[in-house]
Amino acid sequence: MSKRGKPEFDELILSRTRLGIISALISGDKLEFTYLRNALNLSDGNLSVQIRKLEGAGYVRVEKMFVDRKPKTFCEITRKGRRAIRDLIATLDRIANPD
Repeated sequence: MSKRGKPEFDELILSRTRLGIISALISGDKLEFTYLRNALNLSDGNLSVQIRKLEGAGYVRVEKMFVDRKPKTFCEITRKGRRAIRDLIATLDRIANPD
């Protein structure tokens, strides 16, 4: 909570797209870029920009490798990313259940 009693939200993960990425990754699996792109119905460019923002904040780890001689990009949530989503859920819970 802020000093005024208003809930504080991590603006970075409140974006629909970034919240979708984090939500997909919360299972703990490494997910391939094209899987995320298709699951979230995003363009390559949009997904790439949003992943870079999450990576810059330390919420997502990106790994690039070759699989069957083809370049692949994999993403996974970090401990900091898990904490951020847990904090968001806790804040929403406090709003929904103010007792």
